[in-house]
Amino acid sequence: MTSVIMGPFATQILAALGADVIKVESPEGDNMRHVGPMRNPGMGPIFLQANQGKRSVVLDLKQAAARQALLQLLADADVFISNVRPQAMVRLGLDWQTLEPSHPRLIHVSCCGFDQAGPYAAKPAYDDLIQGATGVPWLAQQYGGGEPSYAPMTLGDRVTGLHAVYAVTAALYAREKSGRGQAVVVPMFEAMTQFILGDHMAGLSFEPPLGDAGYARLLTRHRKPYRTSDGHLCVLIYNDKHWHSFFNAIGQGERMHEPMFATHGQRAANIDAVYAEVASLMRERSTAEWRALLDAADVPNMPMASPEDLLADPHHAVTGFVREIEHPSEGRLRTTANPTQWSATPPGREASAAPQLGQHTLQVLREAGLGEAQIAALQASGGCMQASSSNDKRETDICPAI
Repeated sequence: MTSVIMGPFATQILAALGADVIKVESPEGDNMRHVGPMRNPGMGPIFLQANQGKRSVVLDLKQAAARQALLQLLADADVFISNVRPQAMVRLGLDWQTLEPSHPRLIHVSCCGFDQAGPYAAKPAYDDLIQGATGVPWLAQQYGGGEPSYAPMTLGDRVTGLHAVYAVTAALYAREKSGRGQAVVVPMFEAMTQFILGDHMAGLSFEPPLGDAGYARLLTRHRKPYRTSDGHLCVLIYNDKHWHSFFNAIGQGERMHEPMFATHGQRAANIDAVYAEVASLMRERSTAEWRALLDAADVPNMPMASPEDLLADPHHAVTGFVREIEHPSEGRLRTTANPTQWSATPPGREASAAPQLGQHTLQVLREAGLGEAQIAALQASGGCMQASSSNDKRETDICPAI
């Protein structure tokens, strides 16, 4: 029962690790089905990326019979993960307190907005709101010098989704030892608060404070890709070795004796001036000249890429991380592989295509033990829905890599 980004991102990773993920959707489907350019209705690009390796079941959980069908699915499930507000789960009778007596081995994971012990417990939460509440726009204003702005990505959703993945795996390991399931709550606000304050607590770490909030190096207005004579380049001259190598490479080795460059502490204390000086020097050569010079000196640098550049990156071309697949209904698509590599136990199941809405409803309900009469009654009432174009054969859903 996950939708949009946070929950689907978590379950995308779990599917890539080999989990059989059943995506329970409303008759309207996940909102992300309808966002972005698409070849066919309900198959938007973010949905296609975040829902590979899953099977789609449509249940109208406002109907009691559909809720009962879901309970039958949960009878054999290891994990039940949702990013529905906890209060709605209580109303549906799908909260942990209700399910535990009949499903004692179930891992019940609630990806929600806020810790349920706090005053924000019942508030709606979306990525923009959580970014704002945890300081992302404030931080952008500090280094940008202009209006506050959100990070141009679903940062809170994806950070929280990663927390959900490790929570699931840890809870499953605990169940192996105890034999019992448990409830796990993964709140966005707390996950992002930890993420942001890990870098930016600074002087507020101490009581009384020893200074203001903010990691100065990350907030200087000069921390950005450096302009070269013909473009931009990302460079991080970080430790003493890097600084010695940088100045020697440009024939200015004596500058390491200047007070603001001499030690890590001095550089940190004068970070605005240090980065401004590097910015001035970087304008003197072309991007290609700088890349050759810095690579030879082992000074960390990378090109500034667009999404188009990233898809065509020569490193990805060699490793096969960015690949093309053939989707049964959507044709040729670009996607990414699992970024982890395993020496002994790589996930053995190849990712299947992101599903059409309700593509696997009948298949999954039959697997759960529902009889044909029960399924027919659900269909007649609108309690479940099967995709009209589905052949309901799971083995045909595999996306072959091209």
